[in-house]
Amino acid sequence: MHNENVDLFKEVFETYKEYSGTVVETHIQKLRELDRFLPPMQSFFIVTNTSKQTYEFVSKNFEYTLGLSAERMLNEGVTYWFQNFHPDDLPIWMQVLEDFMKFTMLEVPFEERDRLSYTWNFRVRKSDGMYLNLIEHLNPTYFDESGKPIIGIAHINVVGGSEQRPIIGTIKKLNSQNEYETLYHKNYSQKLLSDSLTNREQDVTRLIALNNTSKQIGEKLFISPRTVDVHRRKILKKLDMDSTQELVQYCLINQFF
Repeated sequence: MHNENVDLFKEVFETYKEYSGTVVETHIQKLRELDRFLPPMQSFFIVTNTSKQTYEFVSKNFEYTLGLSAERMLNEGVTYWFQNFHPDDLPIWMQVLEDFMKFTMLEVPFEERDRLSYTWNFRVRKSDGMYLNLIEHLNPTYFDESGKPIIGIAHINVVGGSEQRPIIGTIKKLNSQNEYETLYHKNYSQKLLSDSLTNREQDVTRLIALNNTSKQIGEKLFISPRTVDVHRRKILKKLDMDSTQELVQYCLINQFF
């Protein structure tokens, strides 16, 4: 299929009209900020149902991006999807999910759980046998009676070839300004420089990379511009970087976006 005319965001809202005007729409619109870093023509959406181990929706770009079968995704669910995961990544990925759920159920009030965004990375085998590194942003849309997320919409993007990368899991939450704040960030493979940054510094780093001024960052995170500048100096000292492009690459590698 040709991918030039596929509008991933339009496709989602045409399929799930109930998302319009909800926090799900806010999550999805936030992804548009990343289009210049995560090319939309190398991405796709899926809607997951963990209670049934199925996928309720697979966007048109799925087959173009990976060469895998959207029909089998819909008919066979996780059985088909998991068989294409890199065998070294799958058990780590499952541990990430387990930790995410523990953190959610213990640390996040029920009324705030629809404002969460879960992010992790893994490798998937394409139809030609080659692996690609993917990054997934998942937002919960439905919860069971205990408050556990069981249905979510996931945006998945290609971020590299078959090289092994540290698997990193992140949980962010939309604040009242509809800006993400980091609640949880863990490297499951090896120690990176990001381990030296606090959650707040990670948020400031992300917003700097997105070309926000100190005033804009302060408004979004409810801190003063002077405090932002203090964070900025500490971040640049810790990372020994002096350009926005370096920060962008750093955010991509460490999954701050």
